[in-house]
Amino acid sequence: MAFSVNVNEPALLALRALTNTNNDLSTTQERISTGLEIGSARDNAAIFSIAQQLRGDVRGLNAVRQSLDRGISTIDVALAASTAISDLLLELKERAVAAADAGLDQTSRDALSTDFVTLRDQISQIVANAEFNGSNLIDAGTDQIVAITNADATQTLNIAHENLTLGGGVIDIGPAQDIDTQAEAAAAVTDINNSIDQLNEVLTRFGAGATALEQSRTFNEQLQDVVEVGIGNLVDADLAQESANLQALQVRQQLGLQSLSIANQAPQAILSLFQ
Repeated sequence: MAFSVNVNEPALLALRALTNTNNDLSTTQERISTGLEIGSARDNAAIFSIAQQLRGDVRGLNAVRQSLDRGISTIDVALAASTAISDLLLELKERAVAAADAGLDQTSRDALSTDFVTLRDQISQIVANAEFNGSNLIDAGTDQIVAITNADATQTLNIAHENLTLGGGVIDIGPAQDIDTQAEAAAAVTDINNSIDQLNEVLTRFGAGATALEQSRTFNEQLQDVVEVGIGNLVDADLAQESANLQALQVRQQLGLQSLSIANQAPQAILSLFQ
């Protein structure tokens, strides 16, 4: 082996090995601190690009969940109001049937009519208050549910508006209808029966829509979980393995420092040749 004081090849080799060890140690420490094996495109451009695309899908699914949640809340309010109106129609029918009795005295019929009008007006109050986030599915407006169901916003789930106002088409009872006479009471019974049948159809449509929204939300949550797990499989670091690597690299770092120290002392051996 040639001795030289100009170039210390063993020291250069030891320094290069120590630098590589320090770089590996820095990478391992970053993986442990972030929990990511691939934290940037520098680590693996292809995998990072795929992970970013999937992260975009997760963000889109977050928006889908919010849209479905709003739709579910809106339909829940409409269902509750429709059910309450259905209960009121049953009460109205009881009053109208009683007032349609030809043998009933006028005083009793007047009392039933007063009760009938009070119940009738409650329908209007319920319709006016059946609003969520500015949307009312059962008033005289045109609001409807249009919920996004996929991350690309290309698919929607629609629930149409239903007019449950007095005399609005579903409810045949008019806003001024009463049962002051036996004939008016008999007519009211017919209108109430029609209203009950038509409202039952509305409840069926609302119920089916609510079920569809719930199913879409459940699927969306499951899909989001699967995508997030997939992202983790692509980019997450194996912390157990990284912990073992950390221990090994720390030992290699200490050995590298000692090797460099020994290599740096080698040129001093040349001095013994001149003694």
